[in-house]
Amino acid sequence: MFLPKQDIPDLYEAGIVELQAGLDAGRFTSIDLATAYLARIEEVNAQGGELRAVMEVSPFALKVAAKLDEERRSSGKRTMLHGIPVLLKDNIATLSSEGLNTTAGSHALLGSIVSDDAGVVKRLRQAGAIILGKVNMSELAYFRGSIPSGWSGRGGQCKSAYHPIGSPSGSSSGSGVAASVGLATVTLGTETDGSIASPSSNNNVVGIKPTVGLTSRAGVLPITAAQDTVGPMTRSVEDAAIVLSIIAGEDPNDRRTLSQPRPVPDYIKALDANALHGKRIGVPRSSMPSNPADALPQSMCSVFDESLRIMESLGATIVDPANLPSADEIKGLDHLVLYVDFKIELNEYLSALKEVPTGVRTLADLIQFNIDHAELELPEGYSDQGELIKSQATNGRDEIYGKALAKNLELGATRGIDAVLKEYNLDALVLPAKDTHTPAAIAGYPTVTVPLGFFPGDEPVTYDGPIAYPAPGMPFGLTFIGTAFDEYALIGMAYAFEQKTKVRTSRRAIAEAIPKTQLPAK
Repeated sequence: MFLPKQDIPDLYEAGIVELQAGLDAGRFTSIDLATAYLARIEEVNAQGGELRAVMEVSPFALKVAAKLDEERRSSGKRTMLHGIPVLLKDNIATLSSEGLNTTAGSHALLGSIVSDDAGVVKRLRQAGAIILGKVNMSELAYFRGSIPSGWSGRGGQCKSAYHPIGSPSGSSSGSGVAASVGLATVTLGTETDGSIASPSSNNNVVGIKPTVGLTSRAGVLPITAAQDTVGPMTRSVEDAAIVLSIIAGEDPNDRRTLSQPRPVPDYIKALDANALHGKRIGVPRSSMPSNPADALPQSMCSVFDESLRIMESLGATIVDPANLPSADEIKGLDHLVLYVDFKIELNEYLSALKEVPTGVRTLADLIQFNIDHAELELPEGYSDQGELIKSQATNGRDEIYGKALAKNLELGATRGIDAVLKEYNLDALVLPAKDTHTPAAIAGYPTVTVPLGFFPGDEPVTYDGPIAYPAPGMPFGLTFIGTAFDEYALIGMAYAFEQKTKVRTSRRAIAEAIPKTQLPAK
């Protein structure tokens, strides 16, 4: 018996569990679901709110959906992602035979052919997920130069759905925007330093930045193996936990994953509304931006302070402040490790491609390609490639590099997160998500970001070229931070906060950014 139209999930908010219930009951099919998402993308990506969140969609998505529908009918679903469309950040490799490019937003890699699916993509396919398409991103994972967040040569300027010129933040810009208004239920992002936490914050979604080595980076266009990681960006902690349970695990093509604890936890079991009860939560206030020019807005700080009182009401003990001994040194950290590793690892990635129509096989080639095709890659306002040039000038992993890498780990972990957790006997740290992600990044440690609040209507607008943040009505998030492989505990605490506050559903995106297409009633 089919349920009436009002029982069909609203795709603006629908989660994995709700969609699976509808698929299992025959209220709609995966073909219906993929078709609806494709129509929603068409409505607001280049039209409507002109979000430019999605780079391209898969020509095979509906064919895959049909096969998965048949499999559901004949033998049941494989996992909770069976028949669920997923959008991937454009630096996560997919076989060209599947009809999608992998370019990190750059025309230099258009038409390039990878040798295999990325490790996380293999896991998604095995789970029965539908690869719906690739999303826009800050080009080359925001490691090209000082350009507005969310811009790439191929995708143009991505925008948040919560303000007409809102910054989506980067580099997983399109992932955050697409999830925020239901262009897919599930998106994947990547982070080196803030690229999941920050766009999750700016777009009112949940992002899990896993411990480096929990999810495979094989087939992901790199910056540095010391910090790169792949994680889910969704509208709820529940959905993020479901996805992480599937994409986490060992991959022989990423040796870092072979040292993770076994087995991979079932992160869904971490979803406990009472998870904050009895926990000790530290507030490392000295890790917040302190320079007057980039200090956190007072409106954000006020809501953050209220969040601490909410956690206390849920049974947590708040230790405030609980500062990292290394906080001031971290603020003065240079990016030597990133520059050295990027040149080495990008050259390895490019040389391993089966084909590159543009002939770009090295970082030096990439820099020159951008100069030769300035109309595509270096337009006015987006012309900086300073990060590439600094990386190209490096001379490999010498003694200075080794000391810098060891220093990063010492500052982020030994004298950073681990030191403060031990000193105050803490279960986790919490901070506003804006510009507070570096300690966990250099330590390789996990974070979970959840919606925290929205800027008021009189918030002054701060411009970044053609986009803005802060701005009236724009979201901001809260980040839970832990030690290595502490995702299970962080997910529980984030879920408890999410369930108590319901921030995500307290404000919708601007009208022109919200697609109208929904699932058909049967």
